[in-house]
Amino acid sequence: MVLQATSLTRPTAHRILHVLMEEGIVERNKASGRYAIGRQVPELALARQSRSPLLVVAEPHLAEVSRRLGDTLFLTVRTGVDTLCVARRIGAYPIQVLSIEVGARRPLGVSSAGVAILAAMPTPDARKIVVANEVRFEAYRTNIATVLGQVQAARRRGYNLRDIGLVKGTKSLSAWIRSPDGQPAAAITLSTVRSRLNPRREAEVADVLLAAAHAVEVAIAGGH
Repeated sequence: MVLQATSLTRPTAHRILHVLMEEGIVERNKASGRYAIGRQVPELALARQSRSPLLVVAEPHLAEVSRRLGDTLFLTVRTGVDTLCVARRIGAYPIQVLSIEVGARRPLGVSSAGVAILAAMPTPDARKIVVANEVRFEAYRTNIATVLGQVQAARRRGYNLRDIGLVKGTKSLSAWIRSPDGQPAAAITLSTVRSRLNPRREAEVADVLLAAAHAVEVAIAGGH
């Protein structure tokens, strides 16, 4: 049917399907051999502001925090055992940390946002996800013990502070956002050069991000 509708040759159609499968756009059922829409499609849709209520609600708060603090902000959502960056706001400070692109996925626990989201979960749920991602952690030079330690530290603080960011010489701070059912749905992250996030400014940034995260939660709960 696909060949008839597109006039493609069979080898060309197979080659295109193979590429789409590699990108997660198409998946193939091993039992039936049939193709279906892959999990990456709804995740990519999250990165479109017009399709995501969370983005619509969060955008004015991201803009205000960016204006106030001047550093790069990221909005990251949870999707299964991964995180997905759905928005990035570049600040006015001359040196910006652009460590992650919109649409980038990471295993939960690798990024500052991922640790923050795990910290907002019940301990058994967080541990289960961390264990599931163990093999994938190797590519990011981390491990279960390190991630669980970071999660515990974030719980104690009430936010996550990453002393060594994904980019050398940077630091990140993340505040989690809960959905109306109390589950962690996303995180707001500020990333900057290390000199911009000393202990004194850390407290200021934490207060601003926590307030923004709370405002987003209230707006979501109110349906605005």
